[in-house]
Amino acid sequence: MKVGTAYLAACIALVSLIFLCVAWELWLAPLRPGGSWLVLKVVPLLFPLLGILKGRRYTYKWSSLLIWLYVAEGLVRAWSDPVPAMRALAGVEIALSLAFFGSIVAYLRASRTS
Repeated sequence: MKVGTAYLAACIALVSLIFLCVAWELWLAPLRPGGSWLVLKVVPLLFPLLGILKGRRYTYKWSSLLIWLYVAEGLVRAWSDPVPAMRALAGVEIALSLAFFGSIVAYLRASRTS
């Protein structure tokens, strides 16, 4: 994968994951009617956003560890939630998180200097 393609994939996956988390907890399937404080789970995703958009390798490296928290949350909610809509949203969260991780790995491999 080329650097530009991996960069674009990482940006799209991260921004999509941020929007998904906000929409999930406020409108789509909140834990409480009207939204829940669980929307704050999106805050850690905002920290690497600028570095990812600017293509900083160091940000790509440490965000590859951060994203596993969202994979784990998606797996737990997909496994344990009785509401089908919540399980579907958890599946989307897992897919976006894994897409972000894969694009990070591709970006880091394509942009390294020998």
